[in-house]
Amino acid sequence: QVQLVESGGGLVQSGGSLRLSCAASGFTFSSVAMRWYRQAPGKGREFVAIISNTGGTPSYVDSVKGRFTISRDNAKNTVYLQMNSLKPEDTAVYYCNARSGSMGDHWGQGTQVTVSS
Repeated sequence: QVQLVESGGGLVQSGGSLRLSCAASGFTFSSVAMRWYRQAPGKGREFVAIISNTGGTPSYVDSVKGRFTISRDNAKNTVYLQMNSLKPEDTAVYYCNARSGSMGDHWGQGTQVTVSS
């Protein structure tokens, strides 16, 4: 079955960096675009970034452009989110997502990112 396991979250001071990872299994990773979302306390889940199956054409929500970088390693079935210049408003649970017409929509369990001011 499809499994997505996020890691790399933690507590960091404003201006710091974190690198999130999402290890995928149970599907053909290299055939599927991957996404990162986040959910802050009391708010809905928000799209953060997407990367195509080949690693090209990444796209970001405006609030993270220039600070976050999504990447993937298809040999390791892993997608990453490098987060630099973190702000308190980046505090959220971060989720990776994989979806396609044949496999459906799948989410990881999430990893907590807390940015202190």
